[in-house]
Amino acid sequence: MEYEACLEYLFTQLPMYQRQGTAAYKEDLDNTIALAKLIGNPEDKFNSIHIAGTNGKGSTAHLIASVMQEQGYKTGLYTSPHLKDFRERIRVDGKMISHDEVLLFVNTYKSQWEEIQPSLFEITVAMAFWYFEREGVDISVIETGLGGRLDSTNIITPEVSVITNISLDHTNLLGDTIAKIAFEKAGIIKENIPVVLGEMKAEAQKVIETFAQQRNAPISYSKEAGDIIPETDLKGFYQIENRKTALMTLKVLRQKGWQIDFDNVVKGFHQVQENTGLQGRWQQLGTQPLIIADCGHNVAGVRQVVSQLTAIDYQQLHVVIGMVSDKNIEGVLSLLPQDATYYFCQANIPRAMEPEVLQEKAQEFGLRGETYHTVSKAYQAARLYAGKEDMIYVGGSVFVVGEVI
Repeated sequence: MEYEACLEYLFTQLPMYQRQGTAAYKEDLDNTIALAKLIGNPEDKFNSIHIAGTNGKGSTAHLIASVMQEQGYKTGLYTSPHLKDFRERIRVDGKMISHDEVLLFVNTYKSQWEEIQPSLFEITVAMAFWYFEREGVDISVIETGLGGRLDSTNIITPEVSVITNISLDHTNLLGDTIAKIAFEKAGIIKENIPVVLGEMKAEAQKVIETFAQQRNAPISYSKEAGDIIPETDLKGFYQIENRKTALMTLKVLRQKGWQIDFDNVVKGFHQVQENTGLQGRWQQLGTQPLIIADCGHNVAGVRQVVSQLTAIDYQQLHVVIGMVSDKNIEGVLSLLPQDATYYFCQANIPRAMEPEVLQEKAQEFGLRGETYHTVSKAYQAARLYAGKEDMIYVGGSVFVVGEVI
């Protein structure tokens, strides 16, 4: 099987949450456990850091990985979803897994896993753990995909567990209250393993603290990180809290005996994008007009984005936006500025909302604009109509951003 055929198999034959939504979601870890056993339980053979949360877990993971690389540790990084290239999900020292390694894994195990009937996410997690063992990583930073308790990554026993924050997202799967979602995220906490908590609502924090106490897991909080928080090349306002959470996690690792020098924390924070390849977080794509893309796609994330938009000086704001149908569409639209020009579009995935439907919902909140059936046409139109002193913002969905960057 060649690489393109391999990708076609992974993306079309295996259940995939990004494409199918809830139909691809598994409510237990049976498949992951079976896959791990099939490939020799690599998750038991490397050190790890496990990160869950509604927003910020990806940025926090990249911040920590960047510092560990600067310190000289061979560092694995597993994140999802990808923006452009499937291999973005699996990196060692910032370099994506090679085409050959993806092929080797699939060709070696495909016939054996077919009776398990795994999802794409389950296969990708298994591939990442297999690859990290092969590469002999010193430590890996593992981001959960969805939730925590039943997430496929939750077969590791990490050095430290991290929960960045809790807000309402994926309510159809994780629960319709903050407390229910907090319970799912808290499921990554292991017996006697320290946990770091980011800033979150008291309701969520109480649930997680109870969970941690039951497992004798000592708790540290991002607010305890101190007054000296190094700057980062990640420019979103929301990165302030992610920096604190990452720094507190690094302090806990240092207490456990990992060598982490402050100079390397500073270097690692300063060059996250160069070290780890992170994209899509308040990423500047152009000037005159200023063009910013950001992956914020739920109410909490978009609220942060809008806060930053209001702090920027521009003549007119142009918003290229598309969303997936199973999000809190109305909640997001209610936050967006009414004086912007909107370009409603549809990412190239089945879950994407049709632009006409999105436009109709947006009009209920006083948002006006035209519809485009592809992201590229919407983006081209925005660049055509925007003046040099204007601003273009691209967002609403990870998949919209992925088609622009």
